[in-house]
Amino acid sequence: MPGAPVAEPAAGAPAAKRRGPGRDLRAAIPVGIGLVVVLLVCLFAVPVVFPAFIALALVLAVLELTRALSAGGMRVPVMPVLVGVVGMVVTTEVFRLDGLVVATALAVCVLILWRVTESMGTVALRDVAAGVFTIAWVPFLGCFSLLLFDRPDGALLVLLAFLVPVANDTGGFIAGVLMGRHPMAPSISPKKSWEGFFGSLVLGTAAAVVFLVFADTAPWWTGLVIGPVLVIISTCGDLAESLLKRDLGIKDMGHMLPGHGGVLDRIDSILLAAPATFILLEVLV
Repeated sequence: MPGAPVAEPAAGAPAAKRRGPGRDLRAAIPVGIGLVVVLLVCLFAVPVVFPAFIALALVLAVLELTRALSAGGMRVPVMPVLVGVVGMVVTTEVFRLDGLVVATALAVCVLILWRVTESMGTVALRDVAAGVFTIAWVPFLGCFSLLLFDRPDGALLVLLAFLVPVANDTGGFIAGVLMGRHPMAPSISPKKSWEGFFGSLVLGTAAAVVFLVFADTAPWWTGLVIGPVLVIISTCGDLAESLLKRDLGIKDMGHMLPGHGGVLDRIDSILLAAPATFILLEVLV
């Protein structure tokens, strides 16, 4: 059954080895701290630049994804997609959710027209599908961070949507290294374990509850819902990207962030956490 724990080894058989760190911590830690500092500056010190910060991150992530897809033989028209990213950020900032929906639809239409003017047939259809996937996954989901930012105490809510995926990664990493013995999805991501997922669930939920207690942006008990939901969604997003990378035959989406891979490797969980946080707050608060 998918997701079921791996059976314990038979008596006398060697126990499964715990996984190692699997990343260059000497590079990953300072880079991670630097990213947190930049985020905090954009959110609280110079909030006017936050939309530009999101636009830059989404543009870099789209470039990484289109390069990765090209390794699989899919040629996504880069120029209309990048123009669509900028347009979606601007219209979301000006017209909020309605602007995001309209800009996304326009970006898809332009992408289709751009590609079919070059050639037709199944190859063009495949490229268009890859382009629509790129638009839907990266800029559409990423723009929900701008919608969160527009809410009362928006900077704190964006920080919450970023904090839980980070706690998810940290809890899963620590528990996986110390106790991970039962692979969660060995054919997709061999280093993920059920013990690591439990660590993610505990630390992610605790981070959400503690943050809401001190930030007072929503009732503390909503953290008991937001935390587990974001952990599950973040884990699914990470597994989905791992499956995509395995199908494309690549290890990382990019190499811009030493110890982390590419920008998309770093924000894959956040892309799903931002809309999930927005929806949960609309329902719960």
